[in-house]
Amino acid sequence: MAAYKHHAFSSFIILMLFPLLLQFQFGKSELQLNYYSESCPKAEEIIKQEVAKLYYEHGNTAVSWLRNLFHDCFVQGCDASLLLESVNGIESEKESGRSFGMRNFKYVNTIKMALENECPSTVSCADVVALSARDGIVMLGGPHIEMKTGRRDSNESYAKIVEEFIPNHNDSMSSVLSRFQSVGIDVEGTVALLGAHSVGRVHCVNLVHRLYPTVDPTLDPDYAEYLKGRCPTPIPDPKEVQYSRNDRETPMILDNNYYKNLLKNKGLLMVDQELASDPATLPFVQKMASDNDYFNEQFSRAALLLSEYNPLTGDQGEVRKDCRYVNTN
Repeated sequence: MAAYKHHAFSSFIILMLFPLLLQFQFGKSELQLNYYSESCPKAEEIIKQEVAKLYYEHGNTAVSWLRNLFHDCFVQGCDASLLLESVNGIESEKESGRSFGMRNFKYVNTIKMALENECPSTVSCADVVALSARDGIVMLGGPHIEMKTGRRDSNESYAKIVEEFIPNHNDSMSSVLSRFQSVGIDVEGTVALLGAHSVGRVHCVNLVHRLYPTVDPTLDPDYAEYLKGRCPTPIPDPKEVQYSRNDRETPMILDNNYYKNLLKNKGLLMVDQELASDPATLPFVQKMASDNDYFNEQFSRAALLLSEYNPLTGDQGEVRKDCRYVNTN
């Protein structure tokens, strides 16, 4: 009997340790809260301080951090592949048409250098992307999201397949929902994440097709006239900074005003307006328009899911010294 109990206990221990053994074998570990508590205790506070400093110098950086999270994590996972420059045979994801209008990449390295001064070669660029988005959301008046860390950086770019993953602003709602579902985000979460369009701006290049040669009938006529004033020609020069704010009332606050605008037919992009017309998404639009706390709750949930999508961990990838380039050693 004693031998049987000993055998059963030993089997139980093996079963408990088996997942951990697999992690060591394949160099894989899980993301965790306060991952840098011993290796770089001030890491998260440094990122928070740098995000705040940059926000007060260049307010639009907070919007950039949020967009970086989406564009990085959607393409093969949260691994900072987005930040790589075109050099030494690498083609940058930033050169994709889906990345049009993205900016402030140089300030990612401002944050990274502050971390390198404190803890060299310790904090990954992928975690900088995630945590700067977290802190940027707060600077924009949005919710604080407890994000795990421990991501590693990719040593390759996925520029050739960016358009397979990042939805286009003209895609059908079924296509958009399918792409979000592929990264583990449900319909409710998709509607919430698109609420990030409540901040920032849309370049005229991406919205003139709703104004010319005739106005999209789903667009509020008075709003269309305003947009024509912002985008006076059907073929805008992409080198000129011609744009319209996503939300005229609270353009730099992450809130539910976006959904209120959709219900008034004042969505800028086709994908925005389709949220308010598709029967799968309309109920969530209506609920978020009437309840900002509900929007914040669902936005937090979906952003957290996105931030944990398919990261490199353990000894996968690397920790870049400069977010723009893979390590040379």
